[in-house]
This record gives sequence, C-alpha cells and structure tokens, in this order.
Amino acid sequence: MTTPTLVTLEDIRAAARRLHGGIVRTPLVPAQWGDPARPLWIKPESLQVIGAFKVRGALNAVGRIDESVRSRGVVAYSSGNHAQAVAYAAATFGITAQIVMPRETPDIKVRKTRAYGAEVVLCDAGQRETVAAELVERTGATLVPPFDHPDVIAGQGTIGLEIAEDLPDVANVLVPVSGGGLASGIGTAVKALCPRAQIFGVEPELAADTAAGLQAGHRVSMPVADRNRTIADGLRSEPSALTFAHLQQVLSGVLTVTEDEIRSAVRELTFKAQLVSEPSGAVALAAYRRHPLPPGPTVIILSGGNVEPALLRDILFDQSAAEDQRH
Repeated sequence: MTTPTLVTLEDIRAAARRLHGGIVRTPLVPAQWGDPARPLWIKPESLQVIGAFKVRGALNAVGRIDESVRSRGVVAYSSGNHAQAVAYAAATFGITAQIVMPRETPDIKVRKTRAYGAEVVLCDAGQRETVAAELVERTGATLVPPFDHPDVIAGQGTIGLEIAEDLPDVANVLVPVSGGGLASGIGTAVKALCPRAQIFGVEPELAADTAAGLQAGHRVSMPVADRNRTIADGLRSEPSALTFAHLQQVLSGVLTVTEDEIRSAVRELTFKAQLVSEPSGAVALAAYRRHPLPPGPTVIILSGGNVEPALLRDILFDQSAAEDQRH
C-alpha cells in the first residue's frame, strides 16, 4: 500500500497567499464565560461568505486547476457546506458546477447551493460519490472532493495559520471531524507553528468512526444508516486514506459528544456568544464542556452556521433552553 503524501506547512502558506482577499480572516472571539483554567476562544468560520469553513478549501482547489481544464466546469458531492463552497468558487471563476447532494440534506443548504448558480443533483443516501463519478465521466468536468484532496486540506489549514498568528501560546484546539480535511489542515499548521499545542478531533457518539479508527490503528467503517442518526448532518462522512494518515500524525485524540450535548452547545453559542451554529459546528464547544483538557488557552472551531431555521427554533426553545440561559 502506498503511503499518502502529507500536506506541508508550505502548502498551507501557499494556499493562504492564494486565498488572500477572497475569504474572511475570521477573528478569535474571547468567551469570558469559559473555564478560567482553560480560557476559551471561538474561531467562527460561520462568518465566511457561504457560512462555513469549506469555502477555503474549495477556492484553493478550484484555483489550482489548470485554466484550460477548469473551463469544463467542476463537480462536487456534499451534504451541504462543501456544496455551497464549490458553487461559490465556480461562480467566482465563472465556470459551471454540478453538485450531488443526498435527498436528506437540509433544504436551506440545497437552496443556498442553487442560489450560487450551481445545478443540484439529488441522490439516495450513500450514492453521492457514484453519481458524481458518472457526471465527471459524462461532462469532462473536474471533481472537487469535500476532503480527500491535498489542495482542499491546504485551504482548510489556513485556519490553523490564523490561530497560530493570533494566539501563539494556544494549548488546545478542538476541531469537528467528519471526512477529516479540516482537522488535517488545522492540525498540520498548528503542530508546525505551536508544537506544544494539543489538537483534538470531535465527533458525535453516533458517528464516531474516526475515534474507533485511531484506537484500532486503521480506518473503521460505520454503516451509513448508523451515521445518519446524528443531528450533526455535516459530520456523517468517514476519513479517506489521505485524511486518516494526517489525523494519525496531528491529533492528540478524538473526543465524542452526545446529541443532547450538541443541542446544548448550539444554545450556548446563540445565547452567550451571539453566534448562530449548525449542530455540526457546535460539537467542539460540547467537547470543551464535557471533557477534561490540559490547562491553557483553548480554541474551538465553530465550523459552520447553516442551520435549518425550524431546527434552530426547536433547539433554542426546548424545555432545557431556559435553564441554559440562566447559567
């Protein structure tokens, strides 16, 4: 088996130069209500133009395609945020985009993807990669995968560069994990620039394939039906060989959280930080609340804010919401 070539700090720095002026350089927002022994900082990637971090990787990857090839358009598959990111990147470069999305994708993400001018192709659960491959074969467009590509990983890694620049004494960074591109990129950058920092991936208990894989020393697969049980719809993918190799190198561990803890974290971010988070974006805060961490400055990645309004209403105003607001 060929060992994957890992993304380097220079790859990430090159991506940062490429993305300069095209993305939001998100701030580190101090959360005064955090644990004094572990001062809390929020990295709100929900402030990006498409409402999630995915725009970094998509713009970097599409920008790296040779212009003569790029003119034939791009294809992507995604449960939502990568879909919007590739649609936005395609519009930025003036090319066509066909985006394959599972039928259960929240409607708000489908609508936003179409709003950027992309053609959305809906498919059954577990079929998106197959459908995307058929589109590439038929159209000659270039596939931009959601995480299994070095240019995508490097683009997401620019978040890590910003953390290291803004908080060089960071002790802990908590990153949502699904396909693993975000944690791979952030972990590579932060470990290179802040070698004492601990990088923790975070997963829902109902989709904890990465936690199981790292413990076993190899990738572990979970049935799609099992992973689809979590409310965190953006965290239902599994790492590729490429991202798993990165995660083995950069993660200190993977922390898991329950569905109730995810909901509570969405409420906490809304009422205490005044930040809207989708469930997938709130898992890092849920882990900060649940798990003991080494002392020192701690950064959580709020990876996205594209939540269905009806779901957000249900989360914010359930019976426990009032209790959350009092503490």
